[in-house]
Amino acid sequence: MSSTRSDPGNGSLQSVDRALQVLELLAGWGQGGVSELADEMGVHKSTASRLLNALEARELVEQTGERGKYRLGFGLVRLAGRVDVHLDLAEQARPLTDALARSLGESVNVAVLREHFAVNVVQSRGAASVATSNWVGQLTPLHATSSGKVLLAHLEPGERSALLARPLERFTTHTHTDPDALRAELRTVAEEGHASSHGELELGLNAVAVPVRGEDGQVIAALSASGPDYRLDADRLAEKLGPLAAGAAELSRRMGFWPESGD
Repeated sequence: MSSTRSDPGNGSLQSVDRALQVLELLAGWGQGGVSELADEMGVHKSTASRLLNALEARELVEQTGERGKYRLGFGLVRLAGRVDVHLDLAEQARPLTDALARSLGESVNVAVLREHFAVNVVQSRGAASVATSNWVGQLTPLHATSSGKVLLAHLEPGERSALLARPLERFTTHTHTDPDALRAELRTVAEEGHASSHGELELGLNAVAVPVRGEDGQVIAALSASGPDYRLDADRLAEKLGPLAAGAAELSRRMGFWPESGD
C-alpha cells in the first residue's frame, strides 16, 4: 500500500514529510533501496538519495551489508531513549513518592529539566497536604525552587552559565535574583547534595530537594518534599532529608545507577 501523502505546499515541509515517509517505509519493510523508495513515494531517485543521505548523516538510517540497501539506524534508538527515560522515571517514581508522601505527610514531587524550567512529572500528596496545588506538568523557575536549584547545580558549567545569564524573575521578597549569590548557593547545593527554598516561589511555601541520578551517574531529576512554612521550617526541612535522600537513592537504582562501593 502506498504511503504517499498530499503535498504540504511548502518546500521545507515537503522535505520533512518525505523524510518521515522514508522512515515509515523502512520501518515497515525492514530495509529498502533508493529505487524502491523512490517508486513508492513517487519521486525521482535523486530525491530519494538526498533524503537518505541526510537521514544517514543523523544516524537515523544506515546502509546494510547488502549494497544500496538501507535500514533504520541507531539514532532513532537514541531519540526514543530521551522520551522513554521520562516515561520510565515517572513509572518507577510513583510507588516511591506515594510511600514518601505517606511517611512525611507532605507533597512529594519529581521534577526534570525542560529548557530553562523545572517541570514536575510526578506528585504524591501526604495526609497533611490535601490543600496544596497540583504541580504535575507545570513549568517552574529553576532559581526559585528547591528542585530547580538541584538541577541547576548539576548542569555542565557552560549550560548553567547560559541559564543564569537570563534575567532572574522575582516572585516574592525572598526570591534570589542576584546571579553571583545564586552561583555561590548552587556550589553549596552541589557540595552538600540538597537544596531548599523558603517562600521563594510562593510566600509561605517551603521545600527541600535532592538529586536523582541516571545510569551514567548524571543527575536526571530532583526529588522534593514541600509544604507550608508553619509545618516545614528550616529544622523540619532538615528532618525530611534522610528519608528523601533514601528515596532518591532507590529511584536512582531503579533508573540503573549503581555507585561503586564507598561512593
